[in-house]
Amino acid sequence: MKLTILGGGGFRVPLVYGALLTDRAEGRVTEVVLHDLDAGRLSAVTRVLAEQAAQVPDAPSVTATTDLDEALRGADFIFSAIRVGGLEGRANDERVALAEGVLGQETVGAGGIAYGLRTVPVAVDIARRVARLAPDAWVINFTNPAGLVTEAMSRHLGDRVIGICDSPVGLGRRIARVLGANPDEAWIDYVGLNHLGWVRGLKIAGRDELPRLLADPDLLGSFEEGKLFGVDWLQSLGAIPNEYLHYYYFNREAVRSYQQAEKTRGAFLADQQARFYDEVGAAGAKALDVWDRTRAEREATYMAENREAAGAGERDADDLSGGYEKVALALMRAIARDERTTLILNVRNQGTLSVLDNDAVIEVPCLVDANGAHPVSVAPLPDHASGLVCSVKAVEREVLAAAGSASRATAVKAFALHPLVDSVNVARKLVEGYTSVHPGLAYLK
Repeated sequence: MKLTILGGGGFRVPLVYGALLTDRAEGRVTEVVLHDLDAGRLSAVTRVLAEQAAQVPDAPSVTATTDLDEALRGADFIFSAIRVGGLEGRANDERVALAEGVLGQETVGAGGIAYGLRTVPVAVDIARRVARLAPDAWVINFTNPAGLVTEAMSRHLGDRVIGICDSPVGLGRRIARVLGANPDEAWIDYVGLNHLGWVRGLKIAGRDELPRLLADPDLLGSFEEGKLFGVDWLQSLGAIPNEYLHYYYFNREAVRSYQQAEKTRGAFLADQQARFYDEVGAAGAKALDVWDRTRAEREATYMAENREAAGAGERDADDLSGGYEKVALALMRAIARDERTTLILNVRNQGTLSVLDNDAVIEVPCLVDANGAHPVSVAPLPDHASGLVCSVKAVEREVLAAAGSASRATAVKAFALHPLVDSVNVARKLVEGYTSVHPGLAYLK
């Protein structure tokens, strides 16, 4: 079975390959093709993967190419993890937004809109190529903003594109762990959009244990979300929000913390990864050791500004292990072998949430089998959550409309309607700022 990884020179590709190395069952991935526009990054990541596979018999073969059509032909699965504009683009997303006093995070608020506007046209081109060159392939999308990009691609690939994210997985795992349960045996009632969802229940042997957690202040305050949001707020919500909702519930504090930081997250990662690729390219470098060290630093500093604003302290060691690669492997296995499982995924709504239309991509538990991912029926969201979900989905639709029509006015509308951008004038300045630093937005007229 052939897996093509778009963004194959990306730093986190070894996580995916490492997961593949653990799969020894019949029907496993035997061929991996890495595609990237940067041949140097491809070379560096290929070295890391070679060291990962050194002691593994019959490890999947790895080839690399800068030719997209070549990479897509014959693929059974296509994993998309591209970053249009690179980390320099992410740093610019943050900088332009913060200069106007609004959030510049890469998937939330102004930064997410800017990232979406330059990514959607590229993702749509990829989707069209997949439909032509590999019509039977399944696309697993990890390209951010994941829900928005998955929806853009679904207009050309239907249900054969499925979005994944590690945030709901990590959240469910933390809740189960603090309750003393096995995460693999828990049913997680999670619903929302990507980076905008809530855990409303966690059933173990048919019994919902979330009320027990919410009723125990000590237990509730003992893990990441309890520290980040505060016990009182979680008890008021009656649910555990995805960590990205901190940007909404504590927006002023988050913006202030980002403005005061020595470097934005994007600038930090740009510098860190430049060092990584330089080190790996040096003669005699142990590529895997360099990658492991860099990854540990990256994970430990994740959402550091939010934790600082909340006084949440350091991340727990158990939260530094990622997780999206395990979701990707489980998804591929379920489809390729009809190994039925349940995963939280980004899929088309198909009536799951009544407040959204059928084609809206949402993030919910899904039953996965050889025919793809099927969203599980969920209870309606409370009004405050429905309002936020509908508002952000409306913004996503304006982003898609702007990308499809090349309309600068529609891009301004997308920024202006976002709940974290509270001014039409600010929206206009954001569009001016972003088009001045991003060549990928030159199409907006």
